Amino acid sequence: MPQSLARSLGFAPLVPLWVLVTLGILAVVLCAYALFRRTKGAFLRLAALLSVLVWLAGPQRLHESWHVLPETALLLVDQSPSMSVGQRAAIARQAASTLAQAHTDGLNLRTVTVRNSGHNGTRLFDALEQAAADVPPDQLAGVVMITDGQVADIPASVPDRLRPTTPDGKHLTLPLHVLLPAKGEETDRQLRILQAPPYAIVGQPAKLRVQVDDAGPGTTPGAQADVTLRVNGEDPVVIPVRTGSPQDISLPVPHPGQMLVSLSVAPLEGEVSQLNNQSVTHITGIRDRLRVLLISGTPNQGERVWRRLLKADPSVDLIHFTILRPPDKDDGTPLSDLALIAFPVRELFQDKIDQFDLIILDGFENRNILPHAYLNNIASFVRKGGGLLLTGGPEFVGPGTLQDTPVGDILPAHVPSEGGMVEQRFRPKLTAEGRRHPVTAALPGAPPQNSSADTAQTIPGQWGPWYRALKPDSTHGQTLMSGPDNAPLLVLDHVDQGRVALLLSDQIWLWSRGEGGGGPQAELLRRISHWLMKEPELEEEQLTAAIAGGELTVTRRSTADAAQKSVTVTPPGSPAISLALKPPAEDAGNKEDAAGLSVGRMQADKPGIWQVDDGTHKAFAAPVQPDPQEFADLRATATRISSVVSASGGGVFWSGDNSASPRVPSLRLADGSTQHGADWMGFPHRNAHVVTGKSATPLLPAWLMLGLSLCLLFAGWWREGRR
Repeated sequence: MPQSLARSLGFAPLVPLWVLVTLGILAVVLCAYALFRRTKGAFLRLAALLSVLVWLAGPQRLHESWHVLPETALLLVDQSPSMSVGQRAAIARQAASTLAQAHTDGLNLRTVTVRNSGHNGTRLFDALEQAAADVPPDQLAGVVMITDGQVADIPASVPDRLRPTTPDGKHLTLPLHVLLPAKGEETDRQLRILQAPPYAIVGQPAKLRVQVDDAGPGTTPGAQADVTLRVNGEDPVVIPVRTGSPQDISLPVPHPGQMLVSLSVAPLEGEVSQLNNQSVTHITGIRDRLRVLLISGTPNQGERVWRRLLKADPSVDLIHFTILRPPDKDDGTPLSDLALIAFPVRELFQDKIDQFDLIILDGFENRNILPHAYLNNIASFVRKGGGLLLTGGPEFVGPGTLQDTPVGDILPAHVPSEGGMVEQRFRPKLTAEGRRHPVTAALPGAPPQNSSADTAQTIPGQWGPWYRALKPDSTHGQTLMSGPDNAPLLVLDHVDQGRVALLLSDQIWLWSRGEGGGGPQAELLRRISHWLMKEPELEEEQLTAAIAGGELTVTRRSTADAAQKSVTVTPPGSPAISLALKPPAEDAGNKEDAAGLSVGRMQADKPGIWQVDDGTHKAFAAPVQPDPQEFADLRATATRISSVVSASGGGVFWSGDNSASPRVPSLRLADGSTQHGADWMGFPHRNAHVVTGKSATPLLPAWLMLGLSLCLLFAGWWREGRR
């Protein structure tokens, strides 16, 4: 066990302290009196008295025996995601193992592995602070970091943990050494999306702002680079940019719904990795304003329902007309006395009809209100991509109905004049197709599939009753709800590029009044309206894909009876593979809510755009990096951390790119100001120790002090006796 002696002076008085003080005062007084009397030899007598007092004070030499404590150096091993580039992680592990196995007398090495667990990049200095808190300040020798240099929390100066206070009140700077798993400074090219709007107006260009940066030896800003732009996997567009400066890119937004925009830049010669040469963003196309024309044939209970629903949507511009006095009604009132405005037929149905997205005819009976040409315009409006919603009542079975006009050619059902109106209590229910269609699937309070819709009593889980409906003799399209005797109640249909919805009853307003428990009137009408305006989330045939947590989830929705069994998945830069789809009943918990759905999952940890194809539809997905800062710069570089390393007196070392035998400097305890060399890392001697024992020996022997005192007294007498 190494030991050392530390000597210091102590006192063990032979008499009480007050006696020493009294004798000392007396000696001083006598000396002063002798000097006043000009007595010769006074100083020699005083010296003799003081020698006696010093001997009585018992001066001693104190001896301490102590044990030297080993010093501790922290070894922080970076295993963050950026260390996955090339062989960095393997080199770091091998270098850490080599350092841990090396033995240096008086030095212990404590290894701490640092993994990125947040979204703010690699934080090695936070890990240093936590690890150093467990080491006594007088035993900390310094720190070694094995990292690629991409550290997010580099301080402006040496951390306080590496500047401990010595016993004499001074600050000692401990070294910080850095070992980088590479041959030397590397180069890298990075593509960043500076600005990307989450939403964009359909028909107007969306503006992206991107920047390409080159970093590392031999790179210069202003070089030309080619950026490739793809939208939903379509044909690429190549855009030349200059590195080091922002570039604006205009992107057309042709339709509503989500757009997956991928950007990639041509690689830089010799760059370390191309992982950050690409980026992905999502932009959702939305309509600026949805213009809806609502025509109520006569004042009715459902008008307020429609107005409340459409006015509550801030994205809807509603134009509403109610026909209070049809042309064939003449009560003798002079026209000059009427307060009604003329119905702007020409303006609505010829001049501006193409400006609307949706036309709603609520209980509309023609009665020669619209000429034949304007009814043709409505049918043409639908065929060119517009939406038409009709709610039918008694006006559908009388003379002059819309069924007998050009509008009848686009209606999905025909109601006969004889027996076409049924007046009886019934409860609407979903058809099998309606349980799969997104317009009516999982509507709140939908009755179970096996329940009777015509029961008179109110049963939890059933919608409230209606009392009147139309009974068509023919339908085409998709029947989502049924009424009395299972007759079609809600029918949707595609007409060329447009869509038509027909509700064969005018009593949906009863649900808003809570009749028999009410029903999801507002939600149903909202879904029908947005389906007519081609809301992507309400399409009856959907294929969606999403990547989260390294897993690709593919969801297929269909109204077909037989669910699709598989889809084709094309990973980035890899051949296509088949992915099986299964009903999600086990995950959904409610079988009816999952009707029409099939789901497939697979691992997807490869960056880039993944394409999914079912033969008719395509979907795209891209993984989102959990910590973009970690992959912003993929170089192994000492430029960012070198200032702190230099200020601490540490060194920067490069281990090479061979994971089997990296170049690892040796560790040593070094005296002097230099703490590193070409192949070694040094740490200062802290001299930390614990005292194991104490002993004392008299500083002045009694015989020596007695002889000295007598000599001084004799000298004083001799001086006094001289003339």
